[in-house]
Amino acid sequence: MRKPQALNIGDKVAIVSLSSGVLGEPFYSHELKQGKNRLLEMGLKPVFMPNALKGIDYLKKHPELRAEDLKDAFIDKSIKGIICAIGGDDTYRLIPYLLEDEEFRRAVENDPKLFTGFSDTTINHLMFYKLGMNTFYGPNFINDLAELDSSMLNYTRGFFLNYFKRIDYLEINSSDCWYEEREDFSKKALGTKRIKHLEKRGYEVLRGSGSVTGKLLGGCLDSFYDILGNERYPHEKSLAEKYELFPSSEEWKGKILFLETSEEKPSPTLYQKMLTVLKKRGVFEAVKAILIGKPQNEIYYDEYKTIITSVTEDTETPIIFNVNFGHAYPRTIVPYGLETKVDFEQRKIIIKESLFE
Repeated sequence: MRKPQALNIGDKVAIVSLSSGVLGEPFYSHELKQGKNRLLEMGLKPVFMPNALKGIDYLKKHPELRAEDLKDAFIDKSIKGIICAIGGDDTYRLIPYLLEDEEFRRAVENDPKLFTGFSDTTINHLMFYKLGMNTFYGPNFINDLAELDSSMLNYTRGFFLNYFKRIDYLEINSSDCWYEEREDFSKKALGTKRIKHLEKRGYEVLRGSGSVTGKLLGGCLDSFYDILGNERYPHEKSLAEKYELFPSSEEWKGKILFLETSEEKPSPTLYQKMLTVLKKRGVFEAVKAILIGKPQNEIYYDEYKTIITSVTEDTETPIIFNVNFGHAYPRTIVPYGLETKVDFEQRKIIIKESLFE
């Protein structure tokens, strides 16, 4: 796979709305300003792609324009990184416009760029994985850069700054605290702090001993379920099958799977159903270990632990639970396709190679 270059002070970074168009709505203008200022403070030059701010309804009707923004961000040599505005639920509609565009495919191959986001962005990550480019399951513009508090969450900001660093390894440590999701995102919430809790558990080893090493592959469980059979949208599964978005059972062999659940906080019954779909695909049998992200607000925390342990009982897949990635706050960065060591004795997760070219 091909790694992007690290960011440098003064670089242009594109903001793209590949799923929801909410960043362009007037009621998000304070978050738009907040996130833009944070990027400027880091020494970056934010570039909002032409369609990124056209709003929910317009972008819902025009997946081809969302795809065009992503393509243009790759073709523009002056843009060095791409930050997703937020997730959503229909970025799968971009896939035909991108995978059938030879100019886009060549641009990704010839000039890999930093790409970061999570949630529905899982589908975009799978596309880039298919094209052989390393990406990051990590912070996005609205949820992280536009955090309404007077500063970004420290843990999240610290890991975001690794996008500037040329280092040979990176330890993904457990945050010493976690935060609840906000209920008020209005302008009057600017400067207010999130409800904060001390982290009492850290990484929980549900099964496993010694250590394993493998390359990272995964994303949002809800997104996997959507393309494997949930049929939230009528053509999502068939489109994913046509373009072979979900990795084959052979591709999963030897990988370290990372999984997390969305802000919809799926019920224990649905959680088990979604995991069973992956099990039937042979994923749990193929991978060396599973990393499970902290559930948002720790809803169904104990239930999820019991279910993931039960569903993988026959494969005896090693599991670490309560990792800081995905929809819970704060969040780290998880690089697709990079060699990673999971130490079950010391409860450590270490990326064993450089993040960038």
